[in-house]
Amino acid sequence: MVDDELWELIEPVLPPWPERAPGPKPVDDRLCFQGILYVLVNDIAWQFLPLELGFGSGQTCWRRLDRWQQAGAFDRLHQILLAKLHAAGELDWSRACVDGPHPREKGGPATGPSPVDRRKTGSKHHLICDGNGTPLHVITTAANVNDITQTLALVDGIPSVAGRPGRPRRRPDAVLGDKAYDSRAIRHELRRRRILPVISRKGAPNIKGLSKLRYVVEQTFALLHQFRRLAVRWERRVELHDAFLSLACSLICYRRFKKTRSYSC
Repeated sequence: MVDDELWELIEPVLPPWPERAPGPKPVDDRLCFQGILYVLVNDIAWQFLPLELGFGSGQTCWRRLDRWQQAGAFDRLHQILLAKLHAAGELDWSRACVDGPHPREKGGPATGPSPVDRRKTGSKHHLICDGNGTPLHVITTAANVNDITQTLALVDGIPSVAGRPGRPRRRPDAVLGDKAYDSRAIRHELRRRRILPVISRKGAPNIKGLSKLRYVVEQTFALLHQFRRLAVRWERRVELHDAFLSLACSLICYRRFKKTRSYSC
């Protein structure tokens, strides 16, 4: 179920339904949203969404997901929740961690030979999170795309995060990465953005203590893939899979925001 506090954040970012739309009265947005969450959490096929729960048919929820994603509703929700965490002092901008070791199966655009089994196509998630493990941006690519190629896209994809006096924040002080991200060009581009690259070099010992700081990105991947719909990519349209990704990031941020409020009470 969607609690009232979460719905108060979601409802304003959803595009309004046309007043003179043809056809029967549409299913309530809140019920459709609950149906989308049900699919995200339980990873069932759209056609098996239980009608007795009142969410509408799977086709209705699928179309609403598509409509909301085209309107940018899920990215906007993620940005709002990041701002709330930033205002509460719960975002660690001193460092950000990048990783992308998780291939995802099934077909469609943004797929390629899986590094695990090259006879199969697959997709991969690339993630950047703050020092506390809060997801800032996720990208879906083919499974054979090199991690290093997405480094700058991840950094530049961090949304502008308001919530505190002054200019919105969108750059960490440092980016931490393993040897898969070792590149002179990447280091140069990060420094040009006034970001310190902390990346182990190939052929040299790992930077001491780096793994202890980077463990949060693996933790965040584990949180993302607790949403079973993200464990295997079923959507052939990558934008619909990305809609689920943005929604999962928003829910992780919302849980952390609620935990922060409960501690402060």
